[in-house]
Amino acid sequence: MIRFVLCNLIFVVTSLVRLQAQETALIPLPVTVNWKKETGTLQKGVSIQYRDNKLSYAAHEVQDFLKSKGIIAGINTNKTSAVLIELIISPKLEKISSNEGYYLKADAQKIQLKALSDTGIYRGLQTLKQLLETPQQFQVVEIVDEPAFPWRGYMVDMGRNYQTMDLLKAQIDRMAAYKLNTFHFHVTEDIAWRLEVAGFPALTADSTMLRDPGMYYSISEMKELIRYCEERYIRFVLEIDMPGHSAAFERAMGVSMQSEKGTQYVQEILRSVATTLPIKYIHIGGDEVKITNPRFLPEMTRLLDSMGIESLGWSPGGNLANTTIHQLWMSETPIKPGIRYIDSRHLYLNHMDPHEAVVTLFHRQIGDRKKADASMLGGIICVWNDRRLINENFHLVLNGVYPSMLAFAERSWRGGGIPKWTAVIGGKNSPETRQFTEFENRLLKHKKIYFSGEPFPYFAQSKLEWNLFGPFPNNGNLKQVFEPEDAGFFSKKPNPALQALGGTIVLRHWWAPAITGHIPDPEENTTWYARTRIFSEVEGWRNCWIGFNNFSRSMITRAPAQGHWDERNSAIWFNGTLVPAPEWKRSGKTITLETPLEDEDYYYRIPTRLYFKKGWNDVLIKAPVGSFKGSDWQNPVKWMFSFLPLE
Repeated sequence: MIRFVLCNLIFVVTSLVRLQAQETALIPLPVTVNWKKETGTLQKGVSIQYRDNKLSYAAHEVQDFLKSKGIIAGINTNKTSAVLIELIISPKLEKISSNEGYYLKADAQKIQLKALSDTGIYRGLQTLKQLLETPQQFQVVEIVDEPAFPWRGYMVDMGRNYQTMDLLKAQIDRMAAYKLNTFHFHVTEDIAWRLEVAGFPALTADSTMLRDPGMYYSISEMKELIRYCEERYIRFVLEIDMPGHSAAFERAMGVSMQSEKGTQYVQEILRSVATTLPIKYIHIGGDEVKITNPRFLPEMTRLLDSMGIESLGWSPGGNLANTTIHQLWMSETPIKPGIRYIDSRHLYLNHMDPHEAVVTLFHRQIGDRKKADASMLGGIICVWNDRRLINENFHLVLNGVYPSMLAFAERSWRGGGIPKWTAVIGGKNSPETRQFTEFENRLLKHKKIYFSGEPFPYFAQSKLEWNLFGPFPNNGNLKQVFEPEDAGFFSKKPNPALQALGGTIVLRHWWAPAITGHIPDPEENTTWYARTRIFSEVEGWRNCWIGFNNFSRSMITRAPAQGHWDERNSAIWFNGTLVPAPEWKRSGKTITLETPLEDEDYYYRIPTRLYFKKGWNDVLIKAPVGSFKGSDWQNPVKWMFSFLPLE
């Protein structure tokens, strides 16, 4: 009997150890992970060892991390230690060719981190910190890892909305933690020029700024920001947009950039920036402008080349040199041989609902490739918040920055993905859905562990199942009633036309057919219904996210009329009762880009409270649509709905 109990106890403990291995959430998931059955512990007597002086920064970062966990570790000490942490630069490592790749082996006696360079050590260190989140018991593991793409970036637009150094550093810290390696800093715009340039004080004068006057980045702050990135092995790309998006320059200097005098000023500005800042990359823009001086961009490129600075530019755009890295921003741009590209097509977070964004970014094939090649270097996600912000931190909420960043970090490091662009999680039990659900589980663990109290507008959505019924032709009458609204319709157990998973269901994207929605062949002037049932263990009030639009942060989108969820007469019933729309703060008011978004989308307004009964609860969505053509480009038709009970 004792032997039987002991055997069962061993089985339970072994099962718990295996469960621990499964629950260790790493983002990005390494290329090769070999979890062991055993666990290790760091409690006392830890020694960090390194020989190469390049690793001093990494060693002290490990030391500081362990100190934050209550563990004191020595560096290059001779004392006998319970656990040794070794950081080693090796000239050759099996299965690793990238200078960002690393080998990590962690067991109860020794943790060894090897890489071809100090950059690789730093990347591996981010995995090690996730592994040691609970150092009193970490999972024994062996990892071989390297990135699929050498450029994995994040861009913020400071020209339109200024952000403090503290907020910028906080975002850079998150980039570093998730192995993003390119910070794209867009600081000049029509609204304001926010880069101090020695010899050109008029550029940053209060009178030239239409928003956040007097807010700009000094030369000393720029040096600090560049150093901050370099310490985290992040390349810093400074964008001085030219010759378009340059109205602030024209107000300050009194000339057009493409004029003879303007060209001379811009060249002097570039020389000043190059001599005052330790800059290696300058993005020259080139987008959304009529080129009247075909010599302008080539002259700027030649100047940067002569100063040893690499140039980037937007594509499509002006007449960029073949040596310039082309950053794609529209799907129509052809990929030409012999040119290096970075992908930012449909990677603008300001156009995405956060639940849609995580799906789209996770499934994305960057540059339509599974991994980098000679022409495709990687991708950069971008935030163009054209509309004024209520406050700088709201930028993280409106654009779903952190959940999106983690999804992009996963995909850009691991590569792969599925062809084309989609807002669809996948079919029930499909390989795509299983992969997404596995990532979502890790994402939500990171939200809980690392983003407590931080803006992170994302909740579990992959298990929320919808049955879709339609299409019902409405002939342009968006109020027309159809069978699913009849009492007893669902008691007949009708077969759905389609099924969908998620908290945000995009029926047809405004960029269809480039982006796939849930309806394969959507038709204008039709109505669809979506139904789900949600089981509740207890009775009571619960917060829910409900919405029928996703307002781009770059457009002057109208607020809905009072009493309506949107302009399409969408509706929602909960347990048979019609759920009223919110009282919109901007309804009927004149909207401009200076009007901050405040309550227009579900994930940044006060949640709707619904009373859940114990057991099954019914949700019925009505989603009519008329024409797919919006009233103007500022008000496109994004046919969608969102419903998600919050945890």
